[in-house]
Amino acid sequence: MNDIVYASATRIAQAIRHKEISAEEVVQAHLDRIGQVNGALNAVVQLCADRAVSEAKAADEALARGDSVGPLHGVPMTLKDSLDTEGIISTGGTKGRESFVPSEDSVVAARLRAAGAILLGKTNTPEFTLAGETDNLIYGRTNNPYNRDRIPGGSSGGAAAIIASGGSPLDMGSDTGGSIRMPAHFCGIAGLKPNTGRVPRTGHIVPYGMGAVDALTQNGPMARYVEDLALTLPIISGPDWRDPAIVPMRLRDPADVSMEGLRIAMHTDNGIKTPTPETQEAVRSAARALEDMGAVLEEVTPDALEMIPDITPNLNGGDGRAWVRRLLDRAGTTEISPFLQNRFDSAEPISTERFSQTLELLDQYRSRMLGFMEDYDAILCPTAAIAACPHGETWSDENKSAFTYTGAYNMTGWPGAVVRGGTSLDGMPIGVQAVSRPWREDVALAIASRLESALGGWQKPEL
Repeated sequence: MNDIVYASATRIAQAIRHKEISAEEVVQAHLDRIGQVNGALNAVVQLCADRAVSEAKAADEALARGDSVGPLHGVPMTLKDSLDTEGIISTGGTKGRESFVPSEDSVVAARLRAAGAILLGKTNTPEFTLAGETDNLIYGRTNNPYNRDRIPGGSSGGAAAIIASGGSPLDMGSDTGGSIRMPAHFCGIAGLKPNTGRVPRTGHIVPYGMGAVDALTQNGPMARYVEDLALTLPIISGPDWRDPAIVPMRLRDPADVSMEGLRIAMHTDNGIKTPTPETQEAVRSAARALEDMGAVLEEVTPDALEMIPDITPNLNGGDGRAWVRRLLDRAGTTEISPFLQNRFDSAEPISTERFSQTLELLDQYRSRMLGFMEDYDAILCPTAAIAACPHGETWSDENKSAFTYTGAYNMTGWPGAVVRGGTSLDGMPIGVQAVSRPWREDVALAIASRLESALGGWQKPEL
């Protein structure tokens, strides 16, 4: 097969099962591609090439014997370094774990491997995944494949960069305020934040049991093609009997969702940060495409979004980020990244009374958003107000509100999918975000898939 490194995971799995190509050939092609591009990107920070080739040979032998195989049999993948991987250094971007080698896989890693996927290596992440830029004291910064002077986003920036460049067809990100969706937007790929309670976080650097911020963090798939998000989600979903937030909720098939009559609320400005004209046009182009498919679009902005600036700072930093200090203590980290230090410096502890009031405001926000969503099946909106900015500018005064478009739906807990919908004036990808009702990942994925077909989706970088 030509250009196997740009094929979807779905197509790769089919080709291996039909013996059009061997798993060993596929794995080696991706290892070669990582070797070609990683010097420019610094996206893959740990490589397990020998193990990957050995597992690929075993996968081919199993197929030759006629053994039953999983849906990802022989498909290579990378995994974000915030996820534990048995036998492979897993730092979470923090110095205290610089040499940490887990004795077992995180739940999502174990489920993907049980489905037949083969791990190529680990991808870069900021310290504890708590930044919109991918940089840390262990591995340094990761670059955007469309312009190395720009960020790939965070915290799943290494994953997005290597996927966009053909080094991996599939990775698993985590998303606390947009850490799957923003890198997908910045690097022009597809990503899904599942509903809160869908995918276990066991073995993730920010685990379950995080108190007031527990519901914000979700693990979810990233790929060049939406079909791979739909392929992967059922594999990683469902209770593991350790993460107490996981619900055995029915998972529906995106293929069963029709655009005809689907009610979609669309907005290009959340009232907090106005997006660039190109970003707004990408959303409008997506809206027009969906209307052509029979969806019913209404331009309206949820008024509850106005509450975000009053909730987010106190929710994440109202305890002076003591919850982050506990993570540092568990990891044994004493030297922290400048970005994380800035997060501590900017976090002003508030009274217990004010913190409990913040939790009440959060519940009020969720209620108002539910009331809004009663009339719609989905929301179509920007992923961020800007395309990928230069390194070091994520939290400038000009940009710090640009990323409120994703965090809005970590607070509701709803599913959100991102797919490339346009291009900035300087050639950077622009993603559009489809958010659906609670537990309806099928709707978000169906919209993203239709937009991928209509607007072109991922485009190969010149790298």
